[in-house]
Amino acid sequence: MEGHTNRGKLSGLLPVAVLLLLFLGVGIPFREAVALPPIVPFVLALCVAFLQNPRRPFAEKLESVAHGMGERNVMIMCLVFLLAGAFSGAVTAAGGVESTVNAGLSVLPPRVAVAGLFAVGAFVSTAMGTSVGTIAALVPIAVGVAQKAGFPGALCVGAVVCGAMFGDNLSMISDTTIAATRTQGCGMRDKFRENIRLVLPAAVLSLGLFALFAGGEGTTLPEELPWHFLRLLPYLAVLTAALAGVNVFLVLTLGTALSLVVGVGTGALAPHAAFEAVGNGIAGMYDITAISLVVAGVLRLVRDNGGLDWLLGHVSRRVRGPKGAQLGIAALGSAMDVATANNTVAIVVAGPVAREVAATHGVSSARAAAVLDIFTSVWQGILPYGAQLLYAAGGATAQGMTLAPTEVLPWLFYPFLMGVTVPVLILLERRRS
Repeated sequence: MEGHTNRGKLSGLLPVAVLLLLFLGVGIPFREAVALPPIVPFVLALCVAFLQNPRRPFAEKLESVAHGMGERNVMIMCLVFLLAGAFSGAVTAAGGVESTVNAGLSVLPPRVAVAGLFAVGAFVSTAMGTSVGTIAALVPIAVGVAQKAGFPGALCVGAVVCGAMFGDNLSMISDTTIAATRTQGCGMRDKFRENIRLVLPAAVLSLGLFALFAGGEGTTLPEELPWHFLRLLPYLAVLTAALAGVNVFLVLTLGTALSLVVGVGTGALAPHAAFEAVGNGIAGMYDITAISLVVAGVLRLVRDNGGLDWLLGHVSRRVRGPKGAQLGIAALGSAMDVATANNTVAIVVAGPVAREVAATHGVSSARAAAVLDIFTSVWQGILPYGAQLLYAAGGATAQGMTLAPTEVLPWLFYPFLMGVTVPVLILLERRRS
């Protein structure tokens, strides 16, 4: 193809540099969504990519972009995003979120309420596949626990954020898991096995720290929390099917259908509102779906212009063996998340290079997916300008507890511990593919 080169060129990375500049230069100082809609930096980066290599015909560039956007993994990833949105919308409208949260908190011994917030957050996020949704659901309860038991509000909210990041990183239906497994070409169950082995020590230590810092007597939970067992069934079915290795399309379709049946059957969802609930859930995935398509187009032109070859060579020269490659993938994912403040987008952008690095240095695709997902989650969980902490602080403030994102940082045990323990585990483990 004319204009394509196999030789690495630093100039080929100009669209990525523009993307990072827009996120760091505009997105951080002006955090409101109206200041920088998520899709805008990616469209501008695509425009820059089109302007490069002027001797190459525009029609040829457009064809190359179309091939990149239509690549099999990209299309499957986008379809799974939409199905995940359908399930999320259906199960939320059916009362599954509220019942799941209340069921978890109802069985907790009062004196371990804060540690329980972490555990419930982990379960709910694993079931829902969204950290932000978990935070939105649990922060009001965390505020109630803090106010009634006298714990610091930031501690309780921090426990929720930690649990939400644990579940989001491991969930079979999380958009980060979908992006990581599709970009690396591995199965979700395989990625889960690699992931849980690496993050479990950090989770156990975090649970212990929350119990230590908030293990006082006399703790009380908010008023009685009603829940309905049938409304838990869609989550339980999705988790069971996913862990059993059922195709993700079938898993999400089953979850959506079961949610609608349960919602209508228990009276939580009117029959005429069923399709509206599914539609609203799908609509919530439009942004990440559109971004994924544009990113695929940008990366195709970046590859054509030698940018990815240059980056791959630059990273490869600085890593030695499988362990070095995993740390290189971790650094790449971390850099992308700090710049974009969106772990799914960071995985989509870093994924192609991570896959090349893993293949070159003998790292399994499942391990590469796990490392990429873990380290984008590490940073996503502690960025004061990331959606998770902004939602957490905003939700607490809406409940009458004034809380800044930075006030939660000292209590974010899980992402900090994950960022320390996972590299240590990688360096200490015996040689493996």
